[in-house]
Amino acid sequence: MARHSFIQMSKLSDVKGRISYISDPKRQEHLYATFSTREDMTFWNDLARECQEEFRRSMTKGKCIEARELIIALQEEYTQFDPQQVLEDFTEQFKKRYNVECVSALHHNKTKKNYHIHLIFSERRLLPKPEVKIATRSVFYDELGKRVRTKKEITGEDGQIRKGCTVIKKGEVYKSHLFTAKDEVFKNELFLDETKQFYTALINRNIHDPERRLKVFDPNSIYLPTKKIGKNNPKAAEIEADNAARQDWNRTADMALVSGIEESKIIEIRNEHVYDEATRSVQKHGWLPGLFRCIIQKAKEILQLLIRETELPPKPVLSVNMAEYRTMQKLMVKLQDEAKTIRHMENVELPKLEKQLAETTGLFKGKERKALSAQIEHIQCEIEQRKDKIPGILKEDGYPDAQAFMRMYNKATVLVEQYNRDLAAWERQVHGEQQPPQAPPEKESIRKKLRDLEAEAKRRNDARRQQTRPRSHDYDRGR
Repeated sequence: MARHSFIQMSKLSDVKGRISYISDPKRQEHLYATFSTREDMTFWNDLARECQEEFRRSMTKGKCIEARELIIALQEEYTQFDPQQVLEDFTEQFKKRYNVECVSALHHNKTKKNYHIHLIFSERRLLPKPEVKIATRSVFYDELGKRVRTKKEITGEDGQIRKGCTVIKKGEVYKSHLFTAKDEVFKNELFLDETKQFYTALINRNIHDPERRLKVFDPNSIYLPTKKIGKNNPKAAEIEADNAARQDWNRTADMALVSGIEESKIIEIRNEHVYDEATRSVQKHGWLPGLFRCIIQKAKEILQLLIRETELPPKPVLSVNMAEYRTMQKLMVKLQDEAKTIRHMENVELPKLEKQLAETTGLFKGKERKALSAQIEHIQCEIEQRKDKIPGILKEDGYPDAQAFMRMYNKATVLVEQYNRDLAAWERQVHGEQQPPQAPPEKESIRKKLRDLEAEAKRRNDARRQQTRPRSHDYDRGR
């Protein structure tokens, strides 16, 4: 798995205090270099004051953001270079790119495992000419910094100006602008992505081993990002456990990729079983780190199962639409019922009547012979009608004739039988079962199904005939 660059941005509500902290050797155990694009602190003092004044006038809730800070982790190869030169190069490159003032420092962390740069930059730029407004009359501000019309509005019962209120006398400066408005580019999400790409390329410029070069973490990749553990972080153990779970997923994702699983499938599992599941968990229980690690573990197990399945031969695929095949089976049963009825009439009922007719002889048997002939003619007519009905049954289901239907039915049956053989072989290989080879059951099962359906149809017909036949006790009651 490729190593990813670490470039983090934060907002500063006390830029002067932060500059003092990152630049003070007494407060930093391993401070190697400091640099500023301004010669003194005047710029940052004026910047902080103007940001705070504008923030008070806006009546915005929260904290005033005076500047922003980037933390840029460097490869250990950079410890071999001159710290001051490295720091100045990285800082000047940023100033040249965005035309803003910067203060920076180069550190090692306490364990000397994290070599990194703190780069503080202004979101505002100095105006070419300061904008100064002179009061043409006295100007009054209340405790909140809001301008009021008269002195009376900020005067207490004792006749004195209330504490915290301000009076700007006529002829004094009541408003000045030294800086432009904040550059909106630094608030855009694309800015941090662009900066990561920029600094990652800058870092890699001095990394000669291709395997050691960094890449920007892609949120749309198969991996889960890990978190940086800051100095004296009270949740260090929790973050470390969380990172271990994420790295475990990342290693499994690598295995899935080299096992032939598509990136899109790994990402789908990550999104559905990590991100979506975590979102539902947070909505229901709030943020529980232990539960999140369980979510990652379950997602990893799903991915591992997919890896094992990928190593197996592909599962056979049925090329027959089983819904259509079952419809064909029902149609086959219907045709066989019709054929069975016709055969019964031709082979049983008709010969029986013809025999009775042949045996009915004599001068006084003409009436009986005539009735038997009429029955024979009726059955022959019904047989013809039933035979003519068969093409109509097939055409209702879209088949031109019996030959076309039987060809399709037989072909589908062969495909289903082959699928069942392949599936049985696949299951034996997957589950490791050494089962004795069996004869293909599908054709027999189809025939058995047809026989069962025929038997059921016969039972229904017998039941209907039984219901319509007069019962013996009915005759007894009629006597």
